[in-house]
Amino acid sequence: MDVKLPGADETRIFDTHAHQPTSEFLHDAGGEMMKDAADRFGTDLETWGYEEMLEEYHEAGIGRAVLLGWDAETNTGNPPVPNDYVAEVRDEYPDFFVGFGSVDPLKDDCVKEAIRCVEDLDLSGFKFQQIAQGFDPSADRHDHLWSTIEDLGVPVVFHGGNSTLGACSAGGRGLKVKYGNPMLIDDVAAEHPDLDILIAHPAFPWEREQLAICQQKGNVYMDLSGWIPKYIDDQVLHYAKTVLKNKVMFGTDYPMIRPEAWLESFEQDVDFPEDVQRKLLWENAEAFLGLD
Repeated sequence: MDVKLPGADETRIFDTHAHQPTSEFLHDAGGEMMKDAADRFGTDLETWGYEEMLEEYHEAGIGRAVLLGWDAETNTGNPPVPNDYVAEVRDEYPDFFVGFGSVDPLKDDCVKEAIRCVEDLDLSGFKFQQIAQGFDPSADRHDHLWSTIEDLGVPVVFHGGNSTLGACSAGGRGLKVKYGNPMLIDDVAAEHPDLDILIAHPAFPWEREQLAICQQKGNVYMDLSGWIPKYIDDQVLHYAKTVLKNKVMFGTDYPMIRPEAWLESFEQDVDFPEDVQRKLLWENAEAFLGLD
Protein backbone atom coordinates (compact mmCIF):
# COMPACT_ATOMS: atom_id res chain seq x y z
CA MET A 1 0.00 0.00 0.00
CA ASP A 2 1.47 3.32 -1.11
CA VAL A 3 0.21 5.60 1.64
CA LYS A 4 1.06 9.31 1.72
CA LEU A 5 -0.75 10.02 4.96
CA PRO A 6 1.23 11.57 7.80
CA GLY A 7 2.46 9.02 10.32
CA ALA A 8 2.24 6.07 7.94
CA ASP A 9 5.96 5.81 7.26
CA GLU A 10 6.64 5.71 11.00
CA THR A 11 3.68 3.32 11.66
CA ARG A 12 2.38 6.01 14.00
CA ILE A 13 -1.33 5.73 13.09
CA PHE A 14 -3.61 4.53 15.90
CA ASP A 15 -6.79 2.47 15.35
CA THR A 16 -9.19 3.04 18.25
CA HIS A 17 -11.66 0.30 17.29
CA ALA A 18 -10.54 -3.25 16.47
CA HIS A 19 -12.10 -6.63 17.15
CA GLN A 20 -10.56 -10.09 17.10
CA PRO A 21 -10.26 -11.69 13.63
CA THR A 22 -10.69 -15.06 15.32
CA SER A 23 -13.54 -17.43 16.16
CA GLU A 24 -13.77 -16.03 19.69
CA PHE A 25 -15.44 -12.92 18.28
CA LEU A 26 -16.69 -13.71 14.79
CA HIS A 27 -18.23 -17.13 15.47
CA ASP A 28 -18.71 -17.63 19.21
CA ALA A 29 -19.72 -14.18 20.42
CA GLY A 30 -21.17 -13.10 17.07
CA GLY A 31 -23.29 -16.17 16.38
CA GLU A 32 -26.19 -15.88 13.95
CA MET A 33 -26.45 -12.10 14.31
CA MET A 34 -22.89 -11.75 12.97
CA LYS A 35 -23.68 -14.12 10.12
CA ASP A 36 -26.68 -11.95 9.24
CA ALA A 37 -24.41 -8.92 9.00
CA ALA A 38 -21.91 -10.76 6.82
CA ASP A 39 -24.64 -12.09 4.51
CA ARG A 40 -26.19 -8.63 4.18
CA PHE A 41 -22.95 -7.14 2.92
CA GLY A 42 -21.75 -10.06 0.84
CA THR A 43 -18.82 -11.08 3.02
CA ASP A 44 -17.92 -14.24 4.88
CA LEU A 45 -16.75 -14.98 8.39
CA GLU A 46 -13.29 -16.20 7.54
CA THR A 47 -10.90 -16.06 10.47
CA TRP A 48 -7.14 -15.52 10.74
CA GLY A 49 -4.52 -15.01 13.42
CA TYR A 50 -2.88 -12.07 15.14
CA GLU A 51 0.41 -12.33 13.26
CA GLU A 52 -1.51 -11.81 10.02
CA MET A 53 -3.44 -8.97 11.62
CA LEU A 54 -0.30 -7.15 12.75
CA GLU A 55 1.35 -7.60 9.37
CA GLU A 56 -1.71 -6.09 7.69
CA TYR A 57 -1.74 -3.16 10.09
CA HIS A 58 1.96 -2.44 9.79
CA GLU A 59 1.75 -2.49 6.00
CA ALA A 60 -0.95 0.18 6.28
CA GLY A 61 1.22 2.35 8.56
CA ILE A 62 -0.70 1.60 11.76
CA GLY A 63 1.40 1.05 14.86
CA ARG A 64 -1.20 0.56 17.61
CA ALA A 65 -4.80 -0.54 18.05
CA VAL A 66 -7.40 -0.82 20.79
CA LEU A 67 -8.52 -4.46 21.02
CA LEU A 68 -12.08 -4.59 22.33
CA GLY A 69 -13.74 -7.13 24.57
CA TRP A 70 -17.35 -8.25 24.11
CA ASP A 71 -19.98 -9.58 26.50
CA ALA A 72 -23.60 -9.60 25.33
CA GLU A 73 -24.40 -13.00 26.80
CA THR A 74 -27.60 -12.15 28.69
CA ASN A 75 -29.33 -10.54 25.71
CA THR A 76 -28.03 -12.79 22.93
CA GLY A 77 -27.24 -16.10 24.63
CA ASN A 78 -23.85 -16.10 22.94
CA PRO A 79 -20.65 -16.55 24.96
CA PRO A 80 -18.48 -13.47 25.55
CA VAL A 81 -14.99 -12.75 24.32
CA PRO A 82 -13.44 -13.32 27.76
CA ASN A 83 -11.62 -10.42 29.36
CA ASP A 84 -8.81 -12.77 30.30
CA TYR A 85 -8.42 -13.62 26.63
CA VAL A 86 -8.20 -9.92 25.69
CA ALA A 87 -5.52 -9.45 28.34
CA GLU A 88 -3.58 -12.49 27.10
CA VAL A 89 -3.54 -11.19 23.53
CA ARG A 90 -2.50 -7.74 24.79
CA ASP A 91 0.32 -9.32 26.79
CA GLU A 92 1.51 -11.26 23.74
CA TYR A 93 1.68 -8.05 21.67
CA PRO A 94 2.13 -5.31 24.28
CA ASP A 95 3.67 -2.78 21.90
CA PHE A 96 0.70 -3.01 19.55
CA PHE A 97 -2.52 -3.67 21.47
CA VAL A 98 -4.28 -1.58 24.10
CA GLY A 99 -6.79 -3.92 25.73
CA PHE A 100 -10.36 -2.87 26.57
CA GLY A 101 -12.55 -5.23 28.55
CA SER A 102 -16.29 -5.69 28.36
CA VAL A 103 -18.86 -6.38 31.05
CA ASP A 104 -22.50 -7.33 30.54
CA PRO A 105 -24.53 -4.64 32.37
CA LEU A 106 -27.39 -7.13 32.81
CA LYS A 107 -25.25 -9.52 34.88
CA ASP A 108 -25.28 -9.28 38.65
CA ASP A 109 -21.48 -9.35 38.85
CA CYS A 110 -20.82 -6.62 36.26
CA VAL A 111 -19.39 -4.14 38.80
CA LYS A 112 -17.15 -6.78 40.36
CA GLU A 113 -15.94 -7.84 36.92
CA ALA A 114 -15.23 -4.24 35.94
CA ILE A 115 -13.01 -3.83 38.98
CA ARG A 116 -11.22 -7.11 38.18
CA CYS A 117 -10.60 -5.98 34.60
CA VAL A 118 -8.68 -2.92 35.73
CA GLU A 119 -7.11 -3.99 39.02
CA ASP A 120 -6.18 -7.60 38.13
CA LEU A 121 -5.98 -7.70 34.32
CA ASP A 122 -4.68 -4.13 33.84
CA LEU A 123 -7.10 -3.49 30.99
CA SER A 124 -7.23 0.13 29.86
CA GLY A 125 -10.97 0.72 29.42
CA PHE A 126 -14.31 -0.83 28.52
CA LYS A 127 -16.44 -1.41 25.43
CA PHE A 128 -20.26 -1.42 25.46
CA GLN A 129 -22.51 -2.33 22.53
CA GLN A 130 -25.92 -1.31 23.81
CA ILE A 131 -27.94 -2.83 20.93
CA ALA A 132 -26.32 -6.25 21.23
CA GLN A 133 -26.31 -6.05 25.03
CA GLY A 134 -29.94 -4.89 25.10
CA PHE A 135 -29.73 -2.03 27.59
CA ASP A 136 -30.36 1.67 28.01
CA PRO A 137 -27.18 3.25 29.44
CA SER A 138 -29.17 6.12 30.95
CA ALA A 139 -31.28 3.79 33.14
CA ASP A 140 -30.79 4.23 36.87
CA ARG A 141 -29.91 0.56 37.40
CA HIS A 142 -26.60 1.07 35.56
CA ASP A 143 -25.47 4.17 37.46
CA HIS A 144 -23.39 2.19 39.94
CA LEU A 145 -21.44 0.64 37.06
CA TRP A 146 -20.66 4.04 35.55
CA SER A 147 -19.67 5.42 38.95
CA THR A 148 -17.34 2.46 39.49
CA ILE A 149 -15.65 2.89 36.11
CA GLU A 150 -15.39 6.63 36.72
CA ASP A 151 -13.64 5.90 40.03
CA LEU A 152 -11.33 3.40 38.30
CA GLY A 153 -10.17 6.25 36.07
CA VAL A 154 -10.42 4.49 32.71
CA PRO A 155 -12.44 5.47 29.61
CA VAL A 156 -15.37 3.70 27.98
CA VAL A 157 -16.40 3.11 24.39
CA PHE A 158 -20.13 3.17 23.68
CA HIS A 159 -21.69 2.11 20.41
CA GLY A 160 -23.30 4.93 18.45
CA GLY A 161 -26.05 4.54 15.86
CA ASN A 162 -27.61 1.61 14.10
CA SER A 163 -26.04 -1.86 13.99
CA THR A 164 -25.64 -4.32 11.14
CA LEU A 165 -25.91 -7.22 13.59
CA GLY A 166 -29.05 -9.21 12.80
CA ALA A 167 -29.51 -7.26 9.55
CA CYS A 168 -32.55 -8.33 7.51
CA SER A 169 -33.41 -11.23 9.82
CA ALA A 170 -36.95 -11.56 11.15
CA GLY A 171 -37.26 -8.98 13.92
CA GLY A 172 -33.54 -8.29 13.67
CA ARG A 173 -33.10 -11.23 16.07
CA GLY A 174 -34.75 -9.15 18.75
CA LEU A 175 -32.04 -6.46 18.77
CA LYS A 176 -33.40 -2.95 19.37
CA VAL A 177 -31.86 -0.08 17.44
CA LYS A 178 -33.14 2.55 19.91
CA TYR A 179 -30.36 1.65 22.36
CA GLY A 180 -27.84 3.04 19.86
CA ASN A 181 -29.23 6.57 20.16
CA PRO A 182 -26.37 8.74 21.46
CA MET A 183 -28.84 10.87 23.42
CA LEU A 184 -28.91 8.03 25.97
CA ILE A 185 -25.14 8.46 26.36
CA ASP A 186 -25.55 12.18 26.93
CA ASP A 187 -27.26 11.43 30.24
CA VAL A 188 -24.28 9.32 31.35
CA ALA A 189 -21.82 12.02 30.34
CA ALA A 190 -23.75 14.71 32.20
CA GLU A 191 -24.01 12.71 35.41
CA HIS A 192 -20.42 11.39 35.31
CA PRO A 193 -18.24 14.31 34.22
CA ASP A 194 -15.00 12.50 35.10
CA LEU A 195 -15.86 9.54 32.87
CA ASP A 196 -14.21 9.90 29.45
CA ILE A 197 -16.49 8.52 26.74
CA LEU A 198 -15.66 7.61 23.16
CA ILE A 199 -18.72 7.05 20.97
CA ALA A 200 -17.89 4.58 18.24
CA HIS A 201 -19.06 5.22 14.67
CA PRO A 202 -20.71 8.29 13.08
CA ALA A 203 -24.05 7.27 14.74
CA PHE A 204 -26.31 6.93 11.70
CA PRO A 205 -29.15 8.02 11.74
CA TRP A 206 -28.35 10.29 14.72
CA GLU A 207 -25.23 11.97 13.37
CA ARG A 208 -26.32 15.49 14.34
CA GLU A 209 -27.27 14.49 17.86
CA GLN A 210 -23.86 12.90 18.33
CA LEU A 211 -22.05 15.96 17.00
CA ALA A 212 -24.03 18.16 19.38
CA ILE A 213 -23.13 15.95 22.35
CA CYS A 214 -19.44 15.88 21.45
CA GLN A 215 -19.42 19.65 21.10
CA GLN A 216 -21.27 20.28 24.36
CA LYS A 217 -19.72 17.64 26.65
CA GLY A 218 -16.01 18.01 27.29
CA ASN A 219 -15.75 14.34 28.28
CA VAL A 220 -17.30 12.92 25.08
CA TYR A 221 -15.38 12.05 21.92
CA MET A 222 -16.14 10.03 18.79
CA ASP A 223 -14.44 7.86 16.21
CA LEU A 224 -15.11 7.28 12.52
CA SER A 225 -15.06 3.49 12.63
CA GLY A 226 -17.56 1.27 10.88
CA TRP A 227 -17.77 3.49 7.78
CA ILE A 228 -15.47 3.99 4.82
CA PRO A 229 -14.78 7.77 4.77
CA LYS A 230 -16.40 8.39 1.38
CA TYR A 231 -19.73 7.24 2.83
CA ILE A 232 -19.56 9.30 6.04
CA ASP A 233 -22.06 12.16 6.33
CA ASP A 234 -20.63 15.46 5.06
CA GLN A 235 -21.53 17.31 8.26
CA VAL A 236 -19.63 14.75 10.33
CA LEU A 237 -16.56 15.29 8.17
CA HIS A 238 -16.95 19.07 8.36
CA TYR A 239 -17.10 18.99 12.17
CA ALA A 240 -14.18 16.54 12.29
CA LYS A 241 -11.89 19.00 10.56
CA THR A 242 -13.18 22.14 12.33
CA VAL A 243 -14.91 22.49 15.71
CA LEU A 244 -14.31 18.84 16.74
CA LYS A 245 -10.83 18.44 15.31
CA ASN A 246 -9.44 17.65 18.79
CA LYS A 247 -12.16 15.09 19.59
CA VAL A 248 -12.50 12.81 16.55
CA MET A 249 -10.39 9.69 16.07
CA PHE A 250 -9.58 7.10 13.44
CA GLY A 251 -11.06 3.62 13.84
CA THR A 252 -11.77 0.76 11.48
CA ASP A 253 -14.12 -1.75 13.16
CA TYR A 254 -11.67 -4.46 12.09
CA PRO A 255 -12.11 -7.07 10.69
CA MET A 256 -15.40 -5.80 9.24
CA ILE A 257 -13.55 -2.87 7.67
CA ARG A 258 -9.91 -3.39 6.78
CA PRO A 259 -7.31 -0.67 7.45
CA GLU A 260 -6.06 -0.36 3.91
CA ALA A 261 -9.56 0.30 2.55
CA TRP A 262 -10.32 2.90 5.24
CA LEU A 263 -7.05 4.78 4.87
CA GLU A 264 -7.12 4.75 1.07
CA SER A 265 -10.59 6.33 1.12
CA PHE A 266 -9.46 8.87 3.72
CA GLU A 267 -6.55 9.87 1.49
CA GLN A 268 -8.55 9.97 -1.74
CA ASP A 269 -12.04 11.08 -0.72
CA VAL A 270 -11.52 13.44 2.23
CA ASP A 271 -9.71 16.77 2.10
CA PHE A 272 -8.32 17.48 5.57
CA PRO A 273 -5.34 19.74 6.36
CA GLU A 274 -2.25 17.83 7.43
CA ASP A 275 -2.40 19.05 11.02
CA VAL A 276 -5.97 17.78 11.32
CA GLN A 277 -4.99 14.47 9.73
CA ARG A 278 -2.35 14.01 12.42
CA LYS A 279 -4.89 14.74 15.14
CA LEU A 280 -7.42 12.29 13.75
CA LEU A 281 -4.97 9.53 12.83
CA TRP A 282 -3.06 9.37 16.13
CA GLU A 283 -2.67 12.51 18.25
CA ASN A 284 -6.23 12.57 19.60
CA ALA A 285 -6.13 8.85 20.41
CA GLU A 286 -2.86 9.15 22.28
CA ALA A 287 -4.22 12.07 24.30
CA PHE A 288 -7.52 10.29 25.04
CA LEU A 289 -5.70 7.18 26.26
CA GLY A 290 -3.04 9.12 28.16
CA LEU A 291 -0.25 7.88 25.91
CA ASP A 292 1.00 11.18 24.52
